[in-house]
Amino acid sequence: MRLCHPRISAASHPCGYCAAPLFDSRMDLSADLLWYVAIGFGAQLVDGALGMAYGITASTLLLGAGVPPAVASATVHAAECFTTGASAASHHAFGNIDRVLFRRLLLPGVIGAAVGAYLLASLPGDLMKPWIAGYLLLMGVWIVVRAFRPYQPRNVASHLRPLGFFGALVDALGGGGWGPVVASNLLARGNDLRLTVGTVNAVEFFVTLTASAVFLLTLGFGHWQIIAALAVGGVLAAPVGAWLVKRVRPRPMLGVVGALVIALSTRTLLKHFNVL
Repeated sequence: MRLCHPRISAASHPCGYCAAPLFDSRMDLSADLLWYVAIGFGAQLVDGALGMAYGITASTLLLGAGVPPAVASATVHAAECFTTGASAASHHAFGNIDRVLFRRLLLPGVIGAAVGAYLLASLPGDLMKPWIAGYLLLMGVWIVVRAFRPYQPRNVASHLRPLGFFGALVDALGGGGWGPVVASNLLARGNDLRLTVGTVNAVEFFVTLTASAVFLLTLGFGHWQIIAALAVGGVLAAPVGAWLVKRVRPRPMLGVVGALVIALSTRTLLKHFNVL
């Protein structure tokens, strides 16, 4: 979902969120902070174990709790700076990071995040979602197929820089997608599950930090109570997810990852075509 610039008026922009400030200071969050901590914990547990879906999981749960879409998207991006940092440190502690893969994804990911975040204010990122969702749907199907075949991991060494740039660009423009794009592509090509999840999570910290810095300069942030609560929950869950991914069997986990990618991609397509 595209974030609206707080200085754009409702008369000049038809999104429906510009008539009021991006973050409504009148919201009473005192009774809900524990719920936001739980949302952050659950979303990071999924992301830390599967290498994807923190943003989508957290945004979905926030929307279900009644948080406006613009607030949910900006808040999740800011909270991810803390959760991805904790996740990267946890995966490093458990030995889940491939340093060669990390270096090849890092710089293209940072550049893609900066470009995507800068373009967000002028380009309709939502137009990209159905195409990306279609691509991810195919990746999810291929991952599920691989889960039912003998699993022989291999080191993927080609086309990593374009993949890192594209994944970060999509993440910044579309409000999420680094994990589904990058991790699902690597897994579909046979890269080791544990090292893929750990490395993609580690690079995500720098991708999110870059995108959030640009968002802060161009769109602004608020509602730090929710951000702090999500961050606390995510930081608590990060070591659990990093521990979990090191102890599960690859083939069942591939099936879970593939099913998650298929479900999220299908949901995106159905929402785009107003079925949901």
